[in-house]
Amino acid sequence: MSTEDLAAAVDGLPLVDHHVHGALAGEVDRPALELMLTESDRPVPAWMTQFDSQLGFAIRRWCAPVLGLPAHADAADYVARREELGAEEVTRRLLTASGIGHYLVETGYKGDEILSPGGMASASGVPADEVVRLEAVLEDLARSGVSAAELPSRFPEVLAERTVDAVGLKSIVAYRYGFDFDPQRPSEAEVVAAAGNWLRSGSPRVDDPVLLRFLLWSGADRGLPLQLHAGYGDPDVELHRCDPLLLTRFIKLVEPSGVDLMLLHCYPFHRNAGYLAQVFPHVYFDVGLGVNYSGVRSAAVVAESLELAPFAKILFSSDAWGPPELHHLGALLWRRGMHKALSEWVEAGEWSEPDAIRVVRMIGQDNARRVYRLDQR
Repeated sequence: MSTEDLAAAVDGLPLVDHHVHGALAGEVDRPALELMLTESDRPVPAWMTQFDSQLGFAIRRWCAPVLGLPAHADAADYVARREELGAEEVTRRLLTASGIGHYLVETGYKGDEILSPGGMASASGVPADEVVRLEAVLEDLARSGVSAAELPSRFPEVLAERTVDAVGLKSIVAYRYGFDFDPQRPSEAEVVAAAGNWLRSGSPRVDDPVLLRFLLWSGADRGLPLQLHAGYGDPDVELHRCDPLLLTRFIKLVEPSGVDLMLLHCYPFHRNAGYLAQVFPHVYFDVGLGVNYSGVRSAAVVAESLELAPFAKILFSSDAWGPPELHHLGALLWRRGMHKALSEWVEAGEWSEPDAIRVVRMIGQDNARRVYRLDQR
């Protein structure tokens, strides 16, 4: 059975990247670039290169031709070509070749090093909207001189001001504490006490579990879709505490509010996330970050994401930050994984081709447009 229409639908769909960060705003040399090709924050040992990884091989295979080099170009030649073209041209080529049609840009991490939503729109030629990180808003508020007593009432006001034009919120509670927190809404007295301890400490980083719970519940009160990083990430996470199943009680408590919870990336717990998305109507998930870093094996990750959850509950994301190679590959590898899985099912007679095309459109674009109300903007 031919799947030519499916291939055309997968390749031609303008994806909505529902969780992404900006591409690099400036030039980087090879050592700096290699540090951005891993989730580790440790220096790359002198006896190895990050190009010898699934991600590194994928860059040399798929990004090299976009920059005018043969597939599988040597890493040194690739870096030299990057430097020859310059950051602006590299970014323009890789973003436009990705076929992404709309970026939802989370701006809370090292925003001075990457393009803003406006910069992403300019570089790519497609719309870009903002997703606001809750922890960053609170940390900004703390630097303004707010008192502990004022914080419980002042934060929701500042959050409303900060998110007037935003499409969603994001929390990194997985990094700052883990998902094994008390899911109940903290009392005002608890928040004031925790805020006092934090502000007196002088730490710029909020990691008190009471304040993190306060942020989550304030986010739910704001009513926008709430993104939660889950699973794989840099060494700041303790991975065993980032299994989204640990959020089950919080998910149940939030359900009456009607707020949608977006579980991001989830690898290697993506099957657990699929379960949560199946049984709770307000839970969605993606496999963004794991796709890039698993390279040629990403097709298996994408296929596994299709096992349990209804297809209306799965979204596409790249979670790319920095090198535009990550934005490009996030889309390309997801498309390849979807085509591989769905074409096999169509050819085996398990699915019809029209159904397969409909599912690609749901996950790649339609679900995000519905959840984030993009057609109402």
